Amino acid sequence: MIRLTALFFIGIILLSGCTDDMAETEQQWPAILEQFGTEIDPSSPEKYSAQSKPAYITRDNTGGNPVEDKKAMLGRVLFYDKQLSIGNTVACASCHQQQVAFSSLGQSSKGVEGGTTARHSMRLINSRFGAEIKFFWDERAATLEQQTTQPIRDHAEMGFSGRDGRPAFSDLIQKLGGIGYYEELFIIAYGDSEITEARIQQSLAQFIRSIQSFDSKFDVGRIQVNADNQPFPNYTPQENQGKNLFIQPPAFDGTGSRTGGGAGCAGCHAPPEFDIAPNSRNNGVTGRINSSIPDFTITRSPSLRDLTDADGNPNGPMMHDGSFNTLEAVIEHYNNIPIVAGNNNLDPKLRPNGMPQKLNLTDTEKLALIAFLKTLRGNSVYTDKKWSDPF
Repeated sequence: MIRLTALFFIGIILLSGCTDDMAETEQQWPAILEQFGTEIDPSSPEKYSAQSKPAYITRDNTGGNPVEDKKAMLGRVLFYDKQLSIGNTVACASCHQQQVAFSSLGQSSKGVEGGTTARHSMRLINSRFGAEIKFFWDERAATLEQQTTQPIRDHAEMGFSGRDGRPAFSDLIQKLGGIGYYEELFIIAYGDSEITEARIQQSLAQFIRSIQSFDSKFDVGRIQVNADNQPFPNYTPQENQGKNLFIQPPAFDGTGSRTGGGAGCAGCHAPPEFDIAPNSRNNGVTGRINSSIPDFTITRSPSLRDLTDADGNPNGPMMHDGSFNTLEAVIEHYNNIPIVAGNNNLDPKLRPNGMPQKLNLTDTEKLALIAFLKTLRGNSVYTDKKWSDPF
């Protein structure tokens, strides 16, 4: 009887504490509670800053804007809020969808008032863990922070361009200032309710950098060995063959034809991060969406992690122009690099001895590379609440 009585009083105390927390939230942050309910807890934000990563992941482009829970929480709301576009129709998440590795299934994405994106929406998985700090396919943004508000300012994408009668970015700041939950979220994140472009950039960048994927079959194997090029005990022979082909550099003759070695994919996408090497030039894919004019400016790509879904199908079309729908097509492109008139920006690694690369991959080698690329797919990033739509 004494034990039951004690448990009863402990329960009352715990319930009282929960009630006090709820009452405090209702009193301090009523607009957040009204809009998001239990999706966002201002008193206990998601743990964006305390995520673990494998010891073998060493690259990090955070710079002077480290991930903080409260600012990333604000970034999550900004990322999913369609009120950041004119007409309240498009959010960052409209083009970068969690269920497809924060990319898009379409070749291009819909913008405002009939506009579309000029290029395919790049996957955002592991944006933090890359040696290249520039963003966009053509690297026109020097940092992720600069990148985050350019789509908002884009006339076709989110519309706050300040031209042709459209509102300017300053109008967006005024608009957000009239939304109660933003007043509260900025106070939580920054100590006061002032909304600036720099603060929007910081918060969006922190949320995007928090999106990480390190629970793939590759990671399960990598943690059991000392180096990327060692056989992974959890891989099939085909997957290990594909990994070796991916990592090992090829040998070429004077005509650019492979005579031995691997496929050399790691020359641009080095494991274990699989990001793009800084100072890379274009890869020979020079198409534009809805245009016959070649595009030679593409020098960046997302990490190759989470190329595919749980069934091994690509998370949307690949390349900046969305021109490849299968991994087979991607590998065939690198197997025989095309010559495009006027393309003086082709990466030197793809023109050995000054000639376009011919890897001469066998069907067995192609299938092995595909099998390996499918092992880079993670799991929790597609369903974790902290990266999901809070609205």
